[in-house]
Amino acid sequence: MNKPLIFITNDDGITSKGLRSLVEAAEEFGEVVIIAPDKPQSAMGHAITISNPLRLHPSIVFPNHKAFSCSGTPVDCVKLGIYEVMHRKPDILLSGINHGENTSSNVLYSGTMSAAVEGAMENIPSVGFSLKDFDSEADFSATIVVAKKIIKEVLSKKLPDHVCLNVNIPKGSIENIKGIKICKQAHAFWEDRFDKRDDQFGRPYYWLTGDFECQSNDEDSDLHAMDNGYVSVVPTHFDLTAYSAMETLKKWNL
Repeated sequence: MNKPLIFITNDDGITSKGLRSLVEAAEEFGEVVIIAPDKPQSAMGHAITISNPLRLHPSIVFPNHKAFSCSGTPVDCVKLGIYEVMHRKPDILLSGINHGENTSSNVLYSGTMSAAVEGAMENIPSVGFSLKDFDSEADFSATIVVAKKIIKEVLSKKLPDHVCLNVNIPKGSIENIKGIKICKQAHAFWEDRFDKRDDQFGRPYYWLTGDFECQSNDEDSDLHAMDNGYVSVVPTHFDLTAYSAMETLKKWNL
């Protein structure tokens, strides 16, 4: 019997610590193929490259696995992996492990989760993993334990069609994690501000900044789970239809 084919990507780049941790978690479950951006691609969302050529280069970062760096976005990596490298759909697609959480509306900006959503669009069981720690020296040991548990479950039980999982893991040791909760996405958004500055020639430029504001923090939300020491798992799909508004709109004079 053939081993499961496991496709791994991320948005932090081919050399990131989180990617190495995810490969470590996954390699016992099957044949691993890695295609990741050749540079950080955080907050790229579901962007694809259409105006520049895409380049793939074999990588020596993972000498025990087939690995490539890609000049494009995380979604580019997924598309190239399926149609040009593996020439078939993998049994599971894993993205991450991201430096920094992707709870609530962050999922819309996340390159990590967009790669998982792209996998779900191809009807591949897909999971995006994120750690609530932006430190370059972040401890990923707990994420490896959590990832192994979830990978095992997804491979054995599959996922509903076109659904992926958004998994967020609290900072700290595995002993401090209270458990895993299935959650909904919290209502939280960035209140954007721009820091306006001038360069050495007197020309203005801007740095995006702001605060992350939670509009509701229900007990079954991902933010509540994370704030209370639990791993949050949110089933996610790409259908953005606001079904609750359809009947209202049908009453319009259109």
